[in-house]
Amino acid sequence: MNDEAIKTIDTVRSFLVSNDRIEFKIPSKKEAYPWIEQCLIRFRYLGLTKTERGLILQYLKIVTGYSRAQITRLVTQYVKTGRIRVQDQNRSKFATRYSREDIRLLAETDMFHNNPNGHALKCILVRMADLYCDSRFDNLKSISVSHIYNVRQTKSYLRINKAYTKTKPSVANSIGIRQKPRPEGKPGFLRVDTVHQGDKDGEKGVYHINMIDEVTQFQFVAATPVISESFLIPILKKLLQAYPFIILEFHSDNGSEYINQFVVEMLNKLIIKQTKSRARHTNDNALVEGKNAWTIRKWIGYSFLPKASAAQLNQFYSIFNTYLNYHRPCAFAEIRTDKKGKVRKTYPHANYRTPYEKLKSLPNYVSYLRPDIAPVMLESLALQHSDNQIAVLVQQQLLNIFKEVKDVPHYVEALSFPL
Repeated sequence: MNDEAIKTIDTVRSFLVSNDRIEFKIPSKKEAYPWIEQCLIRFRYLGLTKTERGLILQYLKIVTGYSRAQITRLVTQYVKTGRIRVQDQNRSKFATRYSREDIRLLAETDMFHNNPNGHALKCILVRMADLYCDSRFDNLKSISVSHIYNVRQTKSYLRINKAYTKTKPSVANSIGIRQKPRPEGKPGFLRVDTVHQGDKDGEKGVYHINMIDEVTQFQFVAATPVISESFLIPILKKLLQAYPFIILEFHSDNGSEYINQFVVEMLNKLIIKQTKSRARHTNDNALVEGKNAWTIRKWIGYSFLPKASAAQLNQFYSIFNTYLNYHRPCAFAEIRTDKKGKVRKTYPHANYRTPYEKLKSLPNYVSYLRPDIAPVMLESLALQHSDNQIAVLVQQQLLNIFKEVKDVPHYVEALSFPL
């Protein structure tokens, strides 16, 4: 490069503002570094002002094409030592065990077999070397399964096998904590599930939302025509507000109706922790699964109910929920550990009580109630009807629903409903 005409700061300034800049092809370090050193000596860089040094740095950056950070490092080296030298790259390197030919062979084999998992590919490599006596695989047959995945990420491999993509998990959702709720005798730990009322002629039936407290078995059910945030979020809010005590945790399976940003936002506003069932732990949500059978399936059955019946079902559930929580006894387990250390559950007759009676049996149960709920309000609701009276009201409401869909079970049709 011929830049002998640029000798002063003024010529550098003119060069920077000019459109006719010198064309300069970036040479190797062995050519560029001495030229930068000569420029710094020619302009007496150490004696320049801060502004003038900035002009020189900008000039070097434009001419060489180096980044500002690289120019600064080289100039700093000149200021400290008076020289700019190419540093020797004597770095320690690991010995290469698998050559480019080995990687090419592995990539081709992987591609031939449509990218199997690492263990299967390892088996193929061993078979090619030992069973089919292909000497090209003698080195590859000793590769570890974990290193196969490392090689699959290298550029040499990806240049050949461009179809390989890393296996993605079937469920990649960080919403909710995978753990089993641990209420430790405190109410407010809910189990939630959805029950579908079947399909008919390509039409989806109504959905039931079942919500139950683990300790007291306080249970509230509602119906929704479809599973979407516009319908589901208002129903979940209504069910959560129906509980007389403070809700602390919301546990569901991994269904998308509950594991989504809309439910997360709602629970965060209510300061409720969200958890979900763990993999290979089928009993994590067993309580609500049992209640699905004992309440919804036992009372509503399996027959198809259209979406339009959701409003009528919710009228039924307004009475049915009162019946479930204040008039229908539930079994509460008595847990003991035998001599062998096995945990056993029994259900003695004395442990059958309504969810409301179970709530009252908790030590200092008033402390768990919501601020707007007084014990006298719950007692009044429990004594408003006798067990038989409210059961008859529930059966009447249920009969109206089945008459609407023209599918009345025989046991409901035969009732005379004496009051």
